[in-house]
Amino acid sequence: MSFATEAAELDARDPLSGKRAEFDLDPGLSYLDGNSLGAPPRTVATRLEEVIRKQWGGRLIRSWNEGWWNAPERVGDRIAPLIGAAPGQVVVGDATSVNVFKAVVAAVRLNPGRTEILLDAGTFPSDGYIVDSAARLTGHAVRRAAPSEMAGAVTERTAVAVVNHVDYRTGRRHDLPGITAALHAAGALAVWDLCHSVGAMPVGLDAAEVDLAVGCTYKFLNGGPGAPSFFYVPARYQDRLDQPLTGWAGHADPFGMAEEYAVAPGVSRARTGTPDILSMLALDAALDVWDDVTIEQVREKGLALGDFFLRCLDGLVPGAEVVTPRDHERGNQISVLWPDAGRVMGLLTERGVIGDFRPPDVLRFGLAALYVRYRDVLRAAEELAAQA
Repeated sequence: MSFATEAAELDARDPLSGKRAEFDLDPGLSYLDGNSLGAPPRTVATRLEEVIRKQWGGRLIRSWNEGWWNAPERVGDRIAPLIGAAPGQVVVGDATSVNVFKAVVAAVRLNPGRTEILLDAGTFPSDGYIVDSAARLTGHAVRRAAPSEMAGAVTERTAVAVVNHVDYRTGRRHDLPGITAALHAAGALAVWDLCHSVGAMPVGLDAAEVDLAVGCTYKFLNGGPGAPSFFYVPARYQDRLDQPLTGWAGHADPFGMAEEYAVAPGVSRARTGTPDILSMLALDAALDVWDDVTIEQVREKGLALGDFFLRCLDGLVPGAEVVTPRDHERGNQISVLWPDAGRVMGLLTERGVIGDFRPPDVLRFGLAALYVRYRDVLRAAEELAAQA
C-alpha cells in the first residue's frame, strides 16, 4: 500500500475528521505549527463580535457584573478537565511567564527553610529567566538537572523543582507522576509547566498530587496570540498560597478600595490584575471545540499521526535524524534535525506546509489532532524528501 493510499484510508476512518471544519483553515494548507500557535476555531470571531458590540458596546461597564469579572475562574473550570483537575482549582489570567514567577515564589514560601530551586536543564528559556530572577529575589540558589535525573538530584536543600512536562525542542514527555513522587519523597514541591501538553494529552494533576502548575492557552487550546495562561492551585494549598503579585483582582473585596490587602478565598487568590477580557473570552469561545471530544481521543489520534509521520519519514527521507522518541513517551509533535533548518522551513512554508524551527537545527511539526490530517503529515514528509 502506498503512503498516499494509507493516508486517505486513515483520514476516512478518523473519528475526529469532522473537527477540522470547525476551524478557520484553508483546506489546501497543511498547518503543523499548533504547538506554537493554534488555529482559530470559527466560533471565536462570532463570539468576539458579540463581546465587542453587545457586551462592551451595549452594556458597557455593566458587563463587569454580568460575567466579565468572574471569567478567570469560569474559564479555568473549562480547562480543568483537560489537565485532570477538579473544579475550583484553575484560574486564567496573566502571561505564562508571570504565572511561572508567581508559582515559583509561592512554592518556596510554602516550603520554607530550604535554600535551593531545582530547574529542568532543558527548560524553555523564559522559564529559566524567571526562575533565576525569582531566586535572586528570594535568596535561593538554582541548580539544573535533567528531568530524568531529578529523583537522584533532589536533596534536603531543595524547596521546589520546576519541570516542563514536554520538552519543547525534542517533544519528549517527562514522567510527571514519577518525578512528582520522587520530589515529594525528599520533601520538595513540584511546579510543572504544561505549555506543550495541555490540550494534547491527559495530564492528571490531581491524581499525581502536583503542587502547582502553569500552562499557556494559545497552542493546543487555540486561544489566540497572547491568550492568557492558567495557574493551577490545588485545594489543599489554597488557604496558604502566598503569591507575590498581590494586585487588586486577588483581593477579597476588589471594589472596596481598602488600603490594606486582604487575600481572596479559594483559587481567586492567584489572580493579580484586571482580566484581559477580549483575549479571555476569545479563549472561552475556542474551548467550545472540546464540547464533544475527550482529551483521550485527541491523544490517541496525536500518537497515531506521529506514528504515521515516522513511517513516512523512514520511507521517504531515510537519512532524517528524528530526535523525538519513537515510542509514545512524547508529546504531540515530531522534531527532526536538519541542516539550515530555518531556510528549509521557510521553503516548506512557501509550499503550504507550515511547521517551525528552533535554533540551530531543529524542525518541529506539531500534531494538533483536532485539525491535522494524515495527508498533512505525509505532505510534510514529501516536502522534506524534496529538500534532502
